[in-house]
Amino acid sequence: MRPEQWETFKKAARLEKLDQVPMALIVDSPWIPGYVGVNHLDFYLDREIWFNSHLKIHREFPDITFVPSWWMEYGMAAEPSALGAKIKFWPNNTPSECHTLCRIEDIETWSDYEVQADAFMALTLHRIRMERQRILDHGYILPIATSRGPMCTAGFLRGTTEFMMDLLDQPEWAHRLLDLCTRMIIDWLKAQAEAMGPTVEGIFLLDDIVGFVNEEHYKEFCHPYLKRICDAFPKDWVKIYHNDASIEACLEHLPDVGFNVLNWGKQTDIADVKERIGNRLCLMGNVNPLEIGVRGTPEQVRRATLEVLEKSKGEAIILSLGGGTSPGMPKANILAMQAALAEFNAAHHRR
Repeated sequence: MRPEQWETFKKAARLEKLDQVPMALIVDSPWIPGYVGVNHLDFYLDREIWFNSHLKIHREFPDITFVPSWWMEYGMAAEPSALGAKIKFWPNNTPSECHTLCRIEDIETWSDYEVQADAFMALTLHRIRMERQRILDHGYILPIATSRGPMCTAGFLRGTTEFMMDLLDQPEWAHRLLDLCTRMIIDWLKAQAEAMGPTVEGIFLLDDIVGFVNEEHYKEFCHPYLKRICDAFPKDWVKIYHNDASIEACLEHLPDVGFNVLNWGKQTDIADVKERIGNRLCLMGNVNPLEIGVRGTPEQVRRATLEVLEKSKGEAIILSLGGGTSPGMPKANILAMQAALAEFNAAHHRR
C-alpha cells in the first residue's frame, strides 16, 4: 500500500470519522498467482515473478488498500515449519502442512526455535530484506507484520482434531503448546518488523481455529495468548484480527484483547456484529467471498456490497470481503465492489 492509504487505514482503525468509507482487500498466494497467471512455485521462488505480480495488482487497483501490503509468505508454511511441521509444495496451489506432533508431550524434548534461522521464517526474513528497498523505491511501504495465531499454529503442528481433543483431555499440555506458539509468534512478528524497517506500525494476526471453541474455552485457551501478543507491541500500533470461522464465542471479547480491526466471515451478518460490538472495533468486511465474490455476477456483487455498507451506516467500517480474497475472484467483481462503494460514498458524502 501507499503511505497515504496507510494513513487512511490507521484513521479508520482508530475510529476517526472519515469523509468516505475506504476499501481494503487481503491478498496473498491463494489469489495472486491465479489472478496474474503464474505458477505457485514460480511465485514463491522467483523474486522477479513475485515482485511483478504484486506490482501488477497494485497498479491495476490503485484505489484499493491491499493488506498487509506486499505480503512475503509461503502460504501458511512459516509458523508451523519453524516448529518442525512437514510442508508440501504444489505447482498450482498453496502449500499444505502435515502435522508431526503425534504426542503432545513430545514438545518437552524439542530444541528451542530460532526465528532468524528456522525453515521458512529464515527465508521469509531474508526475502523481505532483499525486496524492501525496491518496494519503497516504487512508492509503497511495508506497514504491517503478519502471523498466524497460537491456536492455528498449534493445530498445524498437532492436527486440528487432535488439538481440540487436547483442550479437553490434556489441558495442561495444550497450554504448554500454546505458550510455545505465542512466544514464537511474538518473536516472529518482531523479526519481521525489524526486517521491514521503520514503516511498520501494525500487526495482522490470523487465527480461524479460535472459531472452533465455545466461550468458556475461548476465555481459557485463546484470549490470554492473543492478549499477550497484542500487549507485546506499542499501544498506538494498529492491530488487525482475521477469523473467518465463527466469531460467536469471541466477538465481545476482542476489543479487550487489544485489536482495532476485525475481519470476519460470512456467517455473522454485519448488522448483528454492529449491534453486539457497537463502535468498539473497526469492522473490515464482509461481502461473501466465495458465493458472491468468486461465483456471483457483478450485479450480485454490487447488491451485496451495498447491503453491507447500508447495514454499517458507513460508520467504523473498511469495506472488504468476509475473509481473504478467494482464489478465482475475477477483476469484474472487484470493480463491481469498487463501483458500489463509490455509489454509496457519493450518496453519503460527509465532508
